[in-house]
Amino acid sequence: MNIKSNEKKENSAVELVIEVSPAEFEAAVDKVYNRQKKSIMIPGFRKGKATRKMVEKMYGAEVFYNDAISECYPAAYEAALAEAGLEPVAYPELEVLEVGAAGLIFKALVTVKPEASIKDYKGLVVAKPEVKVSAADVKAELKPFIDRASRLVSVERKAKKGDVAVIDFEGFKDGVAFEGGKGENYSLELGSGTFVPGFEEQVIGMSAGDEKDIDITFPENYTPELAGAAVVFKVKVTEVKERQTPTLDDEFAKDVSEFETLEELKKDLSDKLKARRKEQAEKDYETAILDALVEKLECEVPEAMVDYRANKMLEDMNNRLQGSGLSLEAYANMMGMNIEMMKAQAMEAAGRNVRVELALEAVAAAEGIVVTDEEADAEMARLAEQYKADIANIRASMDVEALKKDLATKKALELVKAAVKKPAKKAKKAEEETEEAE
Repeated sequence: MNIKSNEKKENSAVELVIEVSPAEFEAAVDKVYNRQKKSIMIPGFRKGKATRKMVEKMYGAEVFYNDAISECYPAAYEAALAEAGLEPVAYPELEVLEVGAAGLIFKALVTVKPEASIKDYKGLVVAKPEVKVSAADVKAELKPFIDRASRLVSVERKAKKGDVAVIDFEGFKDGVAFEGGKGENYSLELGSGTFVPGFEEQVIGMSAGDEKDIDITFPENYTPELAGAAVVFKVKVTEVKERQTPTLDDEFAKDVSEFETLEELKKDLSDKLKARRKEQAEKDYETAILDALVEKLECEVPEAMVDYRANKMLEDMNNRLQGSGLSLEAYANMMGMNIEMMKAQAMEAAGRNVRVELALEAVAAAEGIVVTDEEADAEMARLAEQYKADIANIRASMDVEALKKDLATKKALELVKAAVKKPAKKAKKAEEETEEAE
């Protein structure tokens, strides 16, 4: 392998012209022939017995060239990157310039990490979210416990919102019953939004034994057979049940939890909710800091870098989904999306991730942040303990330089967070507070 030229281009791209010697290319052609010869048939020869020279004579000297290019260019490309000291951040654009007995010459347009700088990253003004838990919040946390302890009791009255109506029903379109539109002894919670819009509202007010024709128009986004269709449901209510909730007292707390009193249960729910909200608030605070930091970034981010990152995100998601027996396309359909919409979302997320990464690396460079071998070793030991893994296996599988970069960006983030300032109170609010004090 030989680099014939190395030229910087626009948009953080470097153009390499790479030469593979005649001997290297000949070896690649011969390797391809030996791999394929078992399936080659030439008149006058038994299958797999034709010599390379005979195959090339019959089909042309270039018959193995395309596969030979695929065979030798990856190693040549990687060697050229190492020699040029380039770290690509996207797939290269490749173009074959010459190929034949004289070897292979190809051009690779390599996208590299752009030069980034950042200023005024200390003293970012970011508000930290307040964490509060109200009595209403605790009441909402109690609701699942109340629901589990509640019971349904049959009542002799008209059904109202929140009741459960036990119904028999059958749907008709143009006087003909349609598939999937029939049910018996179906327990429908009125107000739950389980049925087609407009159905539950018309069951409200019916009593056990009542029969009624309910007119419904299906939404336009419903199944194709019924989308936008006007139908009639013949409905009979066989029973009306109301939900009886337990008395909220210490006995209730004992029945539904490990606590002796209702106050203890409420305090536990409050503490847990507060902890969750604090964790989320910290994440939101960090996100807001990073958004403010990215605003200070001075850098032209190449589109190829973002596109590559978005594709990797989709590949990772597809691999995870396949483990659950789903494809990316099937998942997109479940979410009411398509692959193009998924790609657009991935591009937006990838664009932000790339900019955050460049901003933190720029801070680390500006601050001269360096991660030592000892710090990297300590992090690998922490990971080994966290995942109950052998430290030797962690070291063997770990890209130490990538780990050091990751630790450096974490240090940079902590430095930026430590210097964040709270927003100043608005003047009007300050005046109002002064008047109140007076």
